[in-house]
Formats: sequence, C-alpha cells, structure tokens
Amino acid sequence: MNPRLFSEAPSAPAWRAGETFALPPTAARHVQVLRLQPGSALTLFNGSGGQWQAEVLRMGRHEVEVRLLKHEAVERELPLAVTLAIGMPANDRMDDLVEKATELGASGIVPLVSERSVLRLSGERATKRQAHWQAVAVAASEQCGRNRVPVVHPVQALDAFLGQGSVGEVSARWQLSLAPAATSLVDACFLDFPVDLLKASAHLCVLSGPEGGLSTVEQARAQQAGYRPVSLGPRTLRADTAPLAALAAVTVLAGRGTAPAPSAGQGAAA
Repeated sequence: MNPRLFSEAPSAPAWRAGETFALPPTAARHVQVLRLQPGSALTLFNGSGGQWQAEVLRMGRHEVEVRLLKHEAVERELPLAVTLAIGMPANDRMDDLVEKATELGASGIVPLVSERSVLRLSGERATKRQAHWQAVAVAASEQCGRNRVPVVHPVQALDAFLGQGSVGEVSARWQLSLAPAATSLVDACFLDFPVDLLKASAHLCVLSGPEGGLSTVEQARAQQAGYRPVSLGPRTLRADTAPLAALAAVTVLAGRGTAPAPSAGQGAAA
C-alpha cells in the first residue's frame, strides 16, 4: 500500500493531473523519514474530496517535489455529519479521543471548558493545543483512509458554545446523560432521523461532559439550547469513552441505511 499523506492544496484552487509542487514541511518530513526516492508512489489528499495517486519527482535536503498522476473519487465518510462537543478530559486522553473520533468518522470536534473541567486552557496555550489536536486528526486521517480531515475547533467555554451555536446548521442535538428520563440512543435516532439516517445534509451534534459530568445548571442550559438528553445505558463511562461510544453507535446505525424502529417504552433510559 502506498504511503498516504495530507497536503493542503498549493496556490492553485484545484489540483490537476500532471501538476507538480513541493509538499508542505510536515508531509515532506514524512517522505524523508520513509526514505522514499524519486519515482516512489504515494497517495495524496487535501481534504477537498477524493485522493490522488502521485509520485516523488525530487528529494532535496528540506524539500520534496511531487507530481499528481490520477484522481480517485474515493470517500469513506459517514452519511451524516457528526460533531462532538467535548468537555476536555485531562492528561493525554484528549489526544486519544481526537485520534479515535477521527477514525470513527467525526466531522468536527469542539473542545469545551465547563464547570467541572480538570483541563482548563486559554490564550496561547489553548491555541497551541488546538493546533496539536488538528495535527493528531490529520495523522489519524492518513492512517485510517479518510480523505477529509475533521475540524478541531478552538477551545471555548461551554456557555459560549451553547449561546452561539458555533458548529453551524444542526439537524439534531444530543446531550449524553445518565438521567433516568434520558432517551435511549436508539430511540433518539428514531425520533431525530425518522425517515432516513443517511440524509447527506443531516448534522448531529453530540455534547458530552468532562470528568464529573455537566453540572445540573449546565444540563438545564443545554436543554434550553435544544439538546436532547440521551442515554448510553446504566454504566458510567469515562469522559473520553462516552462520546466515542455514541459515535460508534451512530456509525453502526447509519450503516443500516435507515433509522431503527422505536423500542418498547420509547423515551426511557437505556
């Protein structure tokens, strides 16, 4: 299998067969580490759709020049967009969360600071972590075969996020909850995507709290902002597990082609 590398498009608005250009520094370093040589084959993508078969033309000390050969209209995205709005877990768990969310097909990730957050970032430190997590998403996309890289949004406060709806037009909003009255995830799919879970325009935003969860006040604010409390079952999942479990479940249900039938006692916790 050819090495897969992400390369943002150069100055031209679109790539064309036969075009040559120098890879950006990160991709060039990857080629050098792999010890590719002129004539070596590789696969490139720039996030605009599909992928390109390409070849190395020239290896310099710090520069790698490539030539585009053939475009392949390959897409491996979920049939609906899923944004994860996450109360950032501490330590390296956010790195793992971004990596796995990318592999599972998330289209966007919003790192949030809430009342019970252990990890609190702001200013330059927050900007640097956002750039780091975006690089993690790029690397995960290269590895898993995705040709579109999820957007890691700037770190923001939960209140600001709920107030401005920064993820754009959303078809459904879920707040992961352990409340007894929370709707089970399967029933939430039936309620929010009753006709076809595979609508290309559908956009689901899943809100998940940090260690310790969202406070009672924050949960109430989320519901006022249109977030449906959704249950993943009776077990208490870690802050870095819950959003991935929800994303994995949506991935499986989307693969069925239609929303599931409602279960008995629709609307009760799972």
